[in-house]
Amino acid sequence: MPHVHEINDIDELAGYRLLWNHLLPQTRQATFFQSLDWLEVYWRHFGHDQRLRAVVVSAAEEPVGILPLVVRTETTTFGPVRTLTYPLHDWGSFYGPIGPNPTATLVVGLEHVRRTPRDWDLIDLRWIDAGLDAGRTPRAFAAAGFRPHEQVWAQTSFIEMTGTWQDYWKGRSRQWRLNVGRLERRLAEHGEVTYVRHRPDAAAHGDGEPRWDLYDACVDLSRRSWQGASHSGTTLCHPNVETYLRQTHAAAASCGAVDMNLLVVDGKPAAFIYNYHYRGRVYGLRMGYDPDMARFGPGTVLTKKMIQDSFVRGDCLYDMGIGSCAYKRRWLTSTPMSTRYTHFPAAPRTQLLHAKRWLQDRLRGREQIALSRSA
Repeated sequence: MPHVHEINDIDELAGYRLLWNHLLPQTRQATFFQSLDWLEVYWRHFGHDQRLRAVVVSAAEEPVGILPLVVRTETTTFGPVRTLTYPLHDWGSFYGPIGPNPTATLVVGLEHVRRTPRDWDLIDLRWIDAGLDAGRTPRAFAAAGFRPHEQVWAQTSFIEMTGTWQDYWKGRSRQWRLNVGRLERRLAEHGEVTYVRHRPDAAAHGDGEPRWDLYDACVDLSRRSWQGASHSGTTLCHPNVETYLRQTHAAAASCGAVDMNLLVVDGKPAAFIYNYHYRGRVYGLRMGYDPDMARFGPGTVLTKKMIQDSFVRGDCLYDMGIGSCAYKRRWLTSTPMSTRYTHFPAAPRTQLLHAKRWLQDRLRGREQIALSRSA
């Protein structure tokens, strides 16, 4: 029989650091956001109005996996709802169980949720990579006696680094390659161009250097760009998250997950791309450039240099983040979708939400049919 231990205190969870760090490298397509290092910083800043429900699953006295869950109250059309979900909170693109046995971890974890006193109004597991999941999550829902409702959650943009840099670059449109080359020449004529990439090894291996000078340069560029006036609350310089992001940077540097990229022109920072990375998978958190140099395209030049360098380093993927825009389409190789699976118990409020989701699906389906007929 599997053994389940639920942890509701972040300090108690710290006692499982060795186990978590042992399981994370065995997790397929893991990201920095699935690390305990990230969760601890996130919890210090955003955990005050949530309940931690981290489920550690073991079989035959051997750990199988960890299912990090949280209960948070969310505002809906029909009032506040206590939602049991993953802790990602849209900081990254995908999330899931920790360890090499995600199916067993999910099945046992959700059965544990069913057996224990209910502190949630609905279960809503989001940020699921449908291709990697391969139906695992809906089957686990069904095995636990829950009825999952599937919906698309978000779209992200991937640059898959298979083959060589030359192969990838030839795959971009000729017009785009010419345009980037023109920007590179104009920028070089404007001043001496230097590309800086800081990707430290972990502190456990004698590094972990955060390079606060580079980080502050990124924040300063963010503040001077359009992000300085943004109200989204997610930019590097936004007061709501600035402290959280600085502490996350320190944690990421310590565990070797920071990836900072700066383009410097005549000694002055002109553009930045701030990433996290884990085992060859790079996630683009934020980017920006000096608006005074916009006509020289420093952000575009930096993006090319960074991708080319990633090919040389042997990275396998660059996730440009959720959302689509014309700029990303110039670079991407695929646009994978994340999904959500929701269980709506038989309660008036949650059933109203279920009906709303069902109607949204119907309307979306009709729009897609109309578009295909007009194509």
